[in-house]
Amino acid sequence: MYSQGTKGLSRIKTRIQELIAWADREICMEPDEFAFRRGWTVARTGFGARRYRDPRFDQLKVPSRIVEEVS
Repeated sequence: MYSQGTKGLSRIKTRIQELIAWADREICMEPDEFAFRRGWTVARTGFGARRYRDPRFDQLKVPSRIVEEVS
């Protein structure tokens, strides 16, 4: 006999995952839009958590060491 239990649980799990993804997008919508307008990269790190990075930081160079003369 075929059981509908597994199929029903799968649907519930899928629906819960969709709701979690929707809530995550809603929570972070404004900061994400702010970052995208400025050309920053956005990495999702968890529920309601993001890592924002300005790619211009990759273009910064470390200044060379200044050799001090001893008199």
